[in-house]
Amino acid sequence: MRSRHIARLTIVAGAVLAAGACASPGGVAGISTRPPVPTAEAVAAVPGAPTATIPAPTPPATSMPQVVVSRPPGDEPVRVPPPRLSKFTYAFPVKDCRTTYESRLLVLPKTTIWANRGCAFVAPVGGVVDEVNSKNRWKPSTDRGPDREGRFVSLIGDDGVRYLGGHLDTVSPGIRPGARVTGGQVLGRVGNSGNARSTASNLYFAISWKTDPSLWWVRRGMVKPWDYLDAWRDGNRSLSPAEETRAVMKRTGAAPACATLCVSKPVPAPKPTRAPDQKIPLGG
Repeated sequence: MRSRHIARLTIVAGAVLAAGACASPGGVAGISTRPPVPTAEAVAAVPGAPTATIPAPTPPATSMPQVVVSRPPGDEPVRVPPPRLSKFTYAFPVKDCRTTYESRLLVLPKTTIWANRGCAFVAPVGGVVDEVNSKNRWKPSTDRGPDREGRFVSLIGDDGVRYLGGHLDTVSPGIRPGARVTGGQVLGRVGNSGNARSTASNLYFAISWKTDPSLWWVRRGMVKPWDYLDAWRDGNRSLSPAEETRAVMKRTGAAPACATLCVSKPVPAPKPTRAPDQKIPLGG
Protein backbone atom coordinates (compact mmCIF):
# COMPACT_ATOMS: atom_id res chain seq x y z
CA MET A 1 0.00 0.00 0.00
CA ARG A 2 2.76 2.41 0.91
CA SER A 3 4.59 1.74 -2.33
CA ARG A 4 1.37 2.41 -4.26
CA HIS A 5 1.03 5.89 -2.63
CA ILE A 6 4.64 6.73 -3.39
CA ALA A 7 4.13 5.79 -7.00
CA ARG A 8 1.06 8.03 -7.25
CA LEU A 9 3.00 10.96 -5.71
CA THR A 10 5.79 10.37 -8.17
CA ILE A 11 3.34 10.41 -11.07
CA VAL A 12 1.76 13.69 -9.82
CA ALA A 13 5.11 15.36 -9.35
CA GLY A 14 6.21 14.22 -12.78
CA ALA A 15 3.03 15.58 -14.32
CA VAL A 16 3.53 18.93 -12.67
CA LEU A 17 7.15 19.02 -13.80
CA ALA A 18 6.16 18.13 -17.34
CA ALA A 19 3.50 20.85 -17.43
CA GLY A 20 5.98 23.41 -16.12
CA ALA A 21 8.55 22.37 -18.68
CA CYS A 22 6.04 22.85 -21.48
CA ALA A 23 4.88 26.25 -20.17
CA SER A 24 8.39 27.56 -19.54
CA PRO A 25 10.73 26.70 -22.36
CA GLY A 26 14.32 27.05 -21.36
CA GLY A 27 16.63 29.60 -22.85
CA VAL A 28 14.04 32.41 -23.20
CA ALA A 29 15.30 35.70 -21.83
CA GLY A 30 13.63 36.73 -18.58
CA ILE A 31 12.06 33.26 -17.88
CA SER A 32 13.51 30.83 -15.34
CA THR A 33 14.62 27.43 -16.57
CA ARG A 34 14.30 25.81 -13.12
CA PRO A 35 11.52 23.22 -12.72
CA PRO A 36 8.59 24.50 -10.65
CA VAL A 37 8.18 23.27 -7.09
CA PRO A 38 4.94 21.33 -6.60
CA THR A 39 2.45 23.16 -4.41
CA ALA A 40 0.43 21.66 -1.54
CA GLU A 41 -2.80 22.06 -3.53
CA ALA A 42 -1.40 20.07 -6.44
CA VAL A 43 -0.34 17.19 -4.19
CA ALA A 44 -3.64 17.20 -2.27
CA ALA A 45 -5.55 16.86 -5.55
CA VAL A 46 -4.19 13.34 -6.03
CA PRO A 47 -6.46 10.84 -4.26
CA GLY A 48 -4.73 8.96 -1.51
CA ALA A 49 -1.60 11.06 -1.71
CA PRO A 50 0.12 11.44 1.66
CA THR A 51 0.44 14.86 3.14
CA ALA A 52 3.75 16.36 2.01
CA THR A 53 5.68 19.18 3.57
CA ILE A 54 6.26 21.92 0.97
CA PRO A 55 9.21 24.21 1.72
CA ALA A 56 8.25 27.83 2.33
CA PRO A 57 9.31 30.27 -0.40
CA THR A 58 12.59 31.98 0.23
CA PRO A 59 11.99 35.62 1.24
CA PRO A 60 13.59 38.20 -1.07
CA ALA A 61 17.02 39.34 -0.03
CA THR A 62 16.98 42.61 1.85
CA SER A 63 19.32 45.38 0.73
CA MET A 64 22.37 45.95 2.84
CA PRO A 65 22.31 49.13 4.93
CA GLN A 66 24.34 51.89 3.29
CA VAL A 67 27.47 52.86 5.09
CA VAL A 68 28.18 56.59 5.29
CA VAL A 69 31.81 57.20 4.40
CA SER A 70 33.37 60.42 5.60
CA ARG A 71 35.43 62.18 2.94
CA PRO A 72 38.97 62.63 4.16
CA PRO A 73 40.25 66.23 4.18
CA GLY A 74 42.18 67.13 1.06
CA ASP A 75 45.34 69.13 0.64
CA GLU A 76 45.34 72.78 -0.34
CA PRO A 77 44.89 73.28 -4.10
CA VAL A 78 48.07 73.68 -6.05
CA ARG A 79 48.23 77.07 -7.80
CA VAL A 80 49.38 76.66 -11.37
CA PRO A 81 51.07 79.78 -12.78
CA PRO A 82 49.51 81.20 -15.95
CA PRO A 83 51.27 80.48 -19.24
CA ARG A 84 54.08 82.79 -20.26
CA LEU A 85 52.70 85.00 -23.04
CA SER A 86 55.67 87.26 -23.70
CA LYS A 87 59.26 87.72 -22.57
CA PHE A 88 58.30 90.82 -20.57
CA THR A 89 57.11 91.02 -16.98
CA TYR A 90 54.57 93.73 -16.15
CA ALA A 91 53.45 95.44 -12.96
CA PHE A 92 50.09 97.02 -12.18
CA PRO A 93 50.80 100.78 -12.33
CA VAL A 94 49.51 101.59 -8.80
CA LYS A 95 51.32 99.79 -6.02
CA ASP A 96 50.15 98.77 -2.54
CA CYS A 97 46.85 100.69 -2.73
CA ARG A 98 43.24 99.81 -3.26
CA THR A 99 42.15 100.84 -6.76
CA THR A 100 39.14 100.88 -9.06
CA TYR A 101 38.96 101.75 -12.73
CA GLU A 102 36.62 101.73 -15.70
CA SER A 103 36.86 98.80 -18.13
CA ARG A 104 35.05 100.49 -21.01
CA LEU A 105 35.56 103.28 -23.47
CA LEU A 106 34.30 106.63 -22.24
CA VAL A 107 35.82 109.45 -24.31
CA LEU A 108 39.39 108.44 -25.03
CA PRO A 109 41.08 105.02 -25.14
CA LYS A 110 42.58 105.44 -21.67
CA THR A 111 41.42 104.74 -18.15
CA THR A 112 41.21 106.56 -14.85
CA ILE A 113 42.58 104.52 -11.96
CA TRP A 114 41.03 105.83 -8.75
CA ALA A 115 43.38 105.64 -5.78
CA ASN A 116 44.20 107.62 -2.66
CA ARG A 117 46.45 110.64 -2.90
CA GLY A 118 50.07 109.68 -2.43
CA CYS A 119 49.76 106.12 -3.74
CA ALA A 120 52.77 105.07 -5.79
CA PHE A 121 52.66 105.24 -9.57
CA VAL A 122 55.17 102.64 -10.77
CA ALA A 123 56.70 101.73 -14.12
CA PRO A 124 54.56 98.99 -15.70
CA VAL A 125 57.71 97.53 -17.29
CA GLY A 126 61.40 98.34 -17.48
CA GLY A 127 62.37 101.08 -19.93
CA VAL A 128 63.55 104.66 -20.41
CA VAL A 129 61.75 107.79 -19.22
CA ASP A 130 60.62 109.85 -22.22
CA GLU A 131 58.77 112.95 -20.95
CA VAL A 132 58.45 114.50 -17.53
CA ASN A 133 56.24 117.41 -16.53
CA SER A 134 56.82 118.18 -12.86
CA LYS A 135 54.97 121.51 -13.01
CA ASN A 136 51.21 121.80 -13.20
CA ARG A 137 50.66 124.20 -16.12
CA TRP A 138 46.99 123.54 -16.77
CA LYS A 139 44.58 126.46 -16.48
CA PRO A 140 40.80 126.21 -16.87
CA SER A 141 40.77 129.50 -18.75
CA THR A 142 42.76 127.99 -21.64
CA ASP A 143 42.42 124.20 -21.20
CA ARG A 144 45.43 123.55 -23.39
CA GLY A 145 45.59 119.96 -24.59
CA PRO A 146 49.28 119.41 -23.72
CA ASP A 147 48.62 120.51 -20.12
CA ARG A 148 45.48 118.54 -19.31
CA GLU A 149 47.29 115.67 -17.55
CA GLY A 150 48.99 118.13 -15.20
CA ARG A 151 52.10 116.55 -13.72
CA PHE A 152 52.93 113.40 -15.65
CA VAL A 153 55.64 110.93 -16.55
CA SER A 154 55.78 108.95 -19.80
CA LEU A 155 57.94 105.88 -20.26
CA ILE A 156 59.07 104.03 -23.38
CA GLY A 157 59.10 100.42 -22.25
CA ASP A 158 61.52 97.77 -23.40
CA ASP A 159 58.53 96.34 -25.28
CA GLY A 160 58.43 99.50 -27.46
CA VAL A 161 55.22 100.82 -25.90
CA ARG A 162 54.70 104.27 -24.36
CA TYR A 163 53.04 104.34 -20.92
CA LEU A 164 51.71 107.59 -19.46
CA GLY A 165 50.81 108.29 -15.86
CA GLY A 166 49.15 111.68 -15.36
CA HIS A 167 47.35 113.82 -12.73
CA LEU A 168 50.31 113.17 -10.42
CA ASP A 169 50.74 115.00 -7.16
CA THR A 170 54.53 114.75 -7.34
CA VAL A 171 57.22 113.28 -9.58
CA SER A 172 59.82 111.12 -7.84
CA PRO A 173 63.37 112.52 -7.46
CA GLY A 174 65.73 111.39 -10.20
CA ILE A 175 62.95 110.75 -12.71
CA ARG A 176 63.98 112.74 -15.76
CA PRO A 177 64.04 112.17 -19.54
CA GLY A 178 66.58 109.50 -20.46
CA ALA A 179 66.65 107.89 -17.01
CA ARG A 180 66.65 104.11 -17.00
CA VAL A 181 63.99 102.53 -14.73
CA THR A 182 62.97 99.00 -13.84
CA GLY A 183 59.48 97.52 -13.79
CA GLY A 184 57.75 98.37 -10.52
CA GLN A 185 60.00 101.37 -9.78
CA VAL A 186 58.17 104.38 -8.31
CA LEU A 187 57.86 107.22 -10.84
CA GLY A 188 55.54 109.54 -8.91
CA ARG A 189 52.63 109.85 -6.52
CA VAL A 190 48.91 109.86 -7.35
CA GLY A 191 47.15 113.23 -7.15
CA ASN A 192 44.64 115.31 -9.10
CA SER A 193 46.72 117.85 -10.99
CA GLY A 194 45.76 119.13 -14.42
CA ASN A 195 42.10 119.14 -15.38
CA ALA A 196 41.35 116.65 -12.57
CA ARG A 197 41.67 119.34 -9.89
CA SER A 198 37.92 119.19 -9.13
CA THR A 199 37.84 115.38 -8.84
CA ALA A 200 39.11 112.81 -6.38
CA SER A 201 42.74 111.75 -6.69
CA ASN A 202 43.42 109.38 -9.56
CA LEU A 203 45.97 108.21 -12.09
CA TYR A 204 45.43 109.00 -15.76
CA PHE A 205 46.83 105.87 -17.42
CA ALA A 206 47.33 105.60 -21.18
CA ILE A 207 49.07 103.35 -23.70
CA SER A 208 50.41 104.57 -27.06
CA TRP A 209 53.74 104.78 -28.89
CA LYS A 210 56.71 107.15 -29.02
CA THR A 211 56.04 110.31 -31.06
CA ASP A 212 57.16 113.90 -31.27
CA PRO A 213 56.11 115.85 -28.15
CA SER A 214 53.97 118.12 -30.33
CA LEU A 215 51.62 115.18 -30.96
CA TRP A 216 50.27 115.32 -27.43
CA TRP A 217 47.01 113.61 -28.48
CA VAL A 218 48.96 110.41 -29.19
CA ARG A 219 50.57 110.58 -25.77
CA ARG A 220 47.20 110.74 -24.02
CA GLY A 221 46.19 107.23 -25.24
CA MET A 222 45.62 105.22 -28.40
CA VAL A 223 45.16 101.64 -27.09
CA LYS A 224 42.46 100.48 -24.69
CA PRO A 225 44.37 99.50 -21.53
CA TRP A 226 41.88 97.67 -19.27
CA ASP A 227 42.42 94.12 -20.55
CA TYR A 228 46.11 94.46 -19.72
CA LEU A 229 45.39 96.05 -16.36
CA ASP A 230 43.05 93.16 -15.52
CA ALA A 231 45.73 90.62 -16.40
CA TRP A 232 48.52 92.37 -14.48
CA ARG A 233 46.31 92.80 -11.45
CA ASP A 234 45.07 89.19 -11.47
CA GLY A 235 48.48 87.56 -11.84
CA ASN A 236 49.04 87.13 -15.56
CA ARG A 237 51.97 89.49 -15.66
CA SER A 238 53.25 88.54 -19.10
CA LEU A 239 50.29 89.76 -21.19
CA SER A 240 51.84 92.44 -23.41
CA PRO A 241 50.14 95.33 -25.27
CA ALA A 242 53.02 95.52 -27.75
CA GLU A 243 51.30 93.61 -30.55
CA GLU A 244 48.04 95.55 -30.29
CA THR A 245 49.93 98.84 -30.10
CA ARG A 246 51.78 98.05 -33.33
CA ALA A 247 48.51 97.08 -35.00
CA VAL A 248 46.81 100.35 -34.01
CA MET A 249 49.80 102.41 -35.11
CA LYS A 250 49.80 100.63 -38.49
CA ARG A 251 46.09 101.37 -38.91
CA THR A 252 46.22 105.05 -37.91
CA GLY A 253 49.77 105.91 -38.91
CA ALA A 254 52.53 106.90 -36.51
CA ALA A 255 51.47 110.57 -36.58
CA PRO A 256 47.65 110.62 -36.83
CA ALA A 257 45.72 113.86 -36.72
CA CYS A 258 43.93 114.79 -33.52
CA ALA A 259 40.28 113.68 -33.57
CA THR A 260 38.85 114.06 -30.03
CA LEU A 261 39.03 116.96 -27.55
CA CYS A 262 41.56 118.74 -29.68
CA VAL A 263 40.71 122.43 -29.34
CA SER A 264 41.92 124.58 -26.49
CA LYS A 265 39.99 127.60 -25.30
CA PRO A 266 40.99 130.83 -26.98
CA VAL A 267 43.33 132.98 -24.99
CA PRO A 268 41.34 135.97 -23.75
CA ALA A 269 42.42 139.24 -25.29
CA PRO A 270 44.02 141.67 -22.85
CA LYS A 271 41.81 144.47 -21.69
CA PRO A 272 42.77 147.82 -23.26
CA THR A 273 44.17 150.40 -20.86
CA ARG A 274 43.21 154.05 -21.25
CA ALA A 275 46.03 156.51 -21.41
CA PRO A 276 45.92 159.13 -18.65
CA ASP A 277 44.45 162.44 -19.65
CA GLN A 278 47.07 164.95 -20.62
CA LYS A 279 46.95 168.31 -18.99
CA ILE A 280 47.12 171.26 -21.39
CA PRO A 281 49.13 174.15 -19.89
CA LEU A 282 47.27 177.36 -19.51
CA GLY A 283 48.16 180.26 -21.76
CA GLY A 284 49.81 177.95 -24.20
